[in-house]
Amino acid sequence: MSQMKSYSFQGKRAVIRVDFNVPLHKETLEVQDDKRIKAALPTINWVLNHGGSVVLLSHFGRPKNGPEDRFSLRHVLVRLQELLGVSVAFSLTLEEGFLKSKELNAGDIMLMENVRFFKGETENNSTLSAEFAKLGDCFINDAFGSAHRAHSSTTGIASFFPNDRMMGFLMEEELNNAQRVLSNPSSPFTAIIGGAKVSDKMLIIENLVSIASDIIIGGGMAYTFAQAMGGQIGNSLVEEDRLDNVKTILSQANQKGVRLHLPVDSVIADSFSADASTQITSSHHIPKGWMGLDIGPNSIDDFKKVILSSKTVLWNGPMGVFEWEPFSRGTRDIALAVAEATSLGAYSLIGGGDSASAIAQFALVDKVSYVSTGGGALLELFEGKELPGIKALD
Repeated sequence: MSQMKSYSFQGKRAVIRVDFNVPLHKETLEVQDDKRIKAALPTINWVLNHGGSVVLLSHFGRPKNGPEDRFSLRHVLVRLQELLGVSVAFSLTLEEGFLKSKELNAGDIMLMENVRFFKGETENNSTLSAEFAKLGDCFINDAFGSAHRAHSSTTGIASFFPNDRMMGFLMEEELNNAQRVLSNPSSPFTAIIGGAKVSDKMLIIENLVSIASDIIIGGGMAYTFAQAMGGQIGNSLVEEDRLDNVKTILSQANQKGVRLHLPVDSVIADSFSADASTQITSSHHIPKGWMGLDIGPNSIDDFKKVILSSKTVLWNGPMGVFEWEPFSRGTRDIALAVAEATSLGAYSLIGGGDSASAIAQFALVDKVSYVSTGGGALLELFEGKELPGIKALD
């Protein structure tokens, strides 16, 4: 049973750390994608419906020099109020927040300004943590997307509520879905790993070699694998300092009987632009002056066969520069294959970040099992790391 469901919120102020780091329209500064706000609503509404009041903490963007208007959570406030259907108080300073929090009645809600506007947040400053803790009587961390950060509003604050701290419904849901893949995947288990750099995904691939039956590699990182195997990759992205790591992974996969699938062909371009000249060629024979920007049709066919025979699918990272139409087919067709595998009974977990954006772009959110709200946090979980935001709740 969820700890939240057994906790009495009657007459209490719950400080809830949420993840409202959502994209805004560049011109109007209106919320462009509200899925992270919607994901926090079950936890917020549970407290409000059970006699409590709510104080919300969230970061927003990466302000470098203190408060900046484009990083103010007041831009999110309008959409939050629309989704909740109630008025939400807003506090710019901790002093204002403390006074307003004392006046909250059951069913009331207040949003604090961007926690990264407060000095010491990203350093997990204990004085700031104590100030955040004064805003409420209990602490709920529901910000899975920030669980890998040891900040004042995610970890430090928890120490001030030794008997009154818990994870929210979203955090529980994220962990349950991740553990389903990490601890108890139905076989065959296929992990699809893409993205630009091998260095970003090295640890997750190393960990998955011990769990998965099949690992599909796509995106820019595939060309470091191709070069490590003796291929000619033209001007494709390569991390020379990771070639030995890649060779080790290839060896480990072979030793453990894990099938590692690499793109046999690529859509290549003569420049890194949406309107570049393109052609399809072998991924191991890319001419000088050309670069691979998407997987080719034969690779798509190969990967689809693997995915459609799977019972568990994890997808983290695109197959190419899917934001540009000439290089979007690989990511789109793999997304469609994951959706089809799900319809055939497979469990599919989409690993946040670009993968979540791609699933949304191709209107497939409802066709897969679960789309994570946390890119970096989920990645670190699959790397085998302990997340400080979760550890602080123990």
